[in-house]
Amino acid sequence: MRLLHHLVVSMVLPLASCALEPSGPIDGGFGTSPAMPPPESSLVPMVNIATIQARPDGFTPTAPAGFLVTKFAGALAHPRWLYTLPNGDILVAETDAPQEHDEGSGSFGWIRKQVMKHAGAGVPSPDRIVLLRGGDDSGVATTQTIFLRHLHSPFGMALIGNQLYVADTDALLRFDYVRGVTQITSPGVKVAELPAGPINHHWTKNILADRSGKHLYITVGSNSNAGENGVAAEEGRARILKFDVDSGRLRPYATGLRNPNGLSWQPDSGALWTAVNERDDLGNNLVPDYMTDVKDGAFYGFPYSYYGQHIDTRVKPQRPDMVAKAIAPDYALGNHTASLGLVFYDRSLFPPHYRGGAFVGQHGSWNRKPRSGYKVVFVPFVDGKPAGVPEDFLSGFLTADGYAVGRPVGVALDTHGALLVADDVGNAVWRIAPSNNVKSADTAPEGR
Repeated sequence: MRLLHHLVVSMVLPLASCALEPSGPIDGGFGTSPAMPPPESSLVPMVNIATIQARPDGFTPTAPAGFLVTKFAGALAHPRWLYTLPNGDILVAETDAPQEHDEGSGSFGWIRKQVMKHAGAGVPSPDRIVLLRGGDDSGVATTQTIFLRHLHSPFGMALIGNQLYVADTDALLRFDYVRGVTQITSPGVKVAELPAGPINHHWTKNILADRSGKHLYITVGSNSNAGENGVAAEEGRARILKFDVDSGRLRPYATGLRNPNGLSWQPDSGALWTAVNERDDLGNNLVPDYMTDVKDGAFYGFPYSYYGQHIDTRVKPQRPDMVAKAIAPDYALGNHTASLGLVFYDRSLFPPHYRGGAFVGQHGSWNRKPRSGYKVVFVPFVDGKPAGVPEDFLSGFLTADGYAVGRPVGVALDTHGALLVADDVGNAVWRIAPSNNVKSADTAPEGR
């Protein structure tokens, strides 16, 4: 094992230190009709992770002209997901994979685990939610408290009335909430078990309430990259569930989604959209991550096919009947970008160009050359549909010599209409607002 460790480090570090720029729309894996080249196979997985580097003093990411970026909060512990409460408080899930996560199993799993450590992942999960509260016009949080402790790899959060729901990796929990409190000490109630178990390959569970407050939508990732743990291991996985708040009943809403994370309501159409990580090890330019309008009862292909009915020949047994049912997603977000966060802009603080469009947090590739992601992109929408190529909105997380000083994950809107971005490598939450109007009286819709 020691020899293998030295071998892995000798492979990983030179690759991680290469000065490679992230890819852009030129790679063809973007838009409503992405390129689908023939798949490529390799005995050794591509490794090109951006090794983390301490953020230089005074560093701020880069936003478009006319916007101001401030560090809303720092000194956090692996912040990954965000939620805005109606009174303006921001909840931050400080979290990582659970201890029993399978990523380190097997020789390739062990290699990937070592690689991810260089990228700032694989840290012990803090297992808590932090509350941030702003108190002035500067766009900086003045209060930072531990809101909930002793969770189990928490991720999604949603408030319905005076009940706060939190999705742990293995359970949906409900807590009593009083407006304005900075800490909850009462125990939560488990209202539903969520798929986990000894593999639990994609461990994050996000949640989103509908406008009525009667249902929650819950993301559940797959138990493999492409079915290599057996089709039986995918039972109940790779899907979005619909939870009835009154009855506690869970049902599949959409299936065949390899690793859905972000959930958001498109303000013009009212449709539910999700951001999905697609599979690896088919080459630099397969398979694009995507976002899509989630249709009730739809099947999106995993594990048997990708991006509609493109067959993945690695999956055994083959299921042509399932492939025939697979529908293609709506919009590709680039190959291996690790698109996680998703929020539609439904406020008035930003210029009209951004109304109705989607902000997507791209955590960044670990297995693509050149690298992709490591930024927040904006996708314009017209009449409820994507219209145009993605635009860089928050970038600068990669240094000129190929190191990462941050990795965006969750995105959210604060009650003033500014964009918040969780950076789990920089251990910060960034706030982006128009430079001539840092604060606004615009308020957030209830129940969103």
